[in-house]
Amino acid sequence: MEPLSDQEIQFFKEEGYLIKKQVMDPGLIALARERLWDSASDTMDPKDPDTWIGPIEEHRDDQGNVRGGYGWKYRQIGSQEWIVRMLPRDLTIWSMAEKLLGKGNVVVPDRIRGIYCILPQGDQPEKPTTCHTDGHPFHLGVVGYIGDVPPKGGGFTVWPKSHRKLYFDYHSSHRNEPTEQHEKDIAYFNQQTYVDCHGQAGDIIFWHHRLAHAAGHNRSRQIRQAVLYDFRRKDMDQVMEEPPSQDMWRDWPGIC
Repeated sequence: MEPLSDQEIQFFKEEGYLIKKQVMDPGLIALARERLWDSASDTMDPKDPDTWIGPIEEHRDDQGNVRGGYGWKYRQIGSQEWIVRMLPRDLTIWSMAEKLLGKGNVVVPDRIRGIYCILPQGDQPEKPTTCHTDGHPFHLGVVGYIGDVPPKGGGFTVWPKSHRKLYFDYHSSHRNEPTEQHEKDIAYFNQQTYVDCHGQAGDIIFWHHRLAHAAGHNRSRQIRQAVLYDFRRKDMDQVMEEPPSQDMWRDWPGIC
């Protein structure tokens, strides 16, 4: 697979996200789905979808694993070599990240966030989908699906072009230091049309670190299962001390 075409790079620049189909290794995906159940609630049966419907009881352990409501985050698994190799260290995905951020510029991954799940809501009333931006410093996010995600199935949800406003709504280029304008712009984007990035196991979504996004509400009968990682450049300690650059793509050699 070619790393990224000029057309795809231009789409990412304009829209703030990019979907790539069938990138991750199917064998590692199957292993991730199997291992996910190591951290499941005692009330959940992998063979019985009726037991997957939230909300579930709150649980948090000293390994960073969290369950509760409609969320389930299996973070402990994120340091295992094979799961890192499935997402950020996959040769194709790594080459795409380096294409955008510059060869030799990107921190070599040693873990991922973990497996993040959104449980079905069952017959609960549907709620509005609202956006946010992440507070921790990174450049390029990637979400990988380890199970099929139908429309309205809890997929990664984005507000196209929002990064072009929100990047400048911070005092720091990468720290979580929002200006007063940030809250106003988030309110504005919550009135705009979003994109539900539904897809199949093996699909990935790249996204800019200041893109407005959300985990969609899961109105399906299956669990939304995804792995997440945040690419960052090696000079992050320096650049996050700086205000947003007038050229928001200054640190992205692959984007003209």
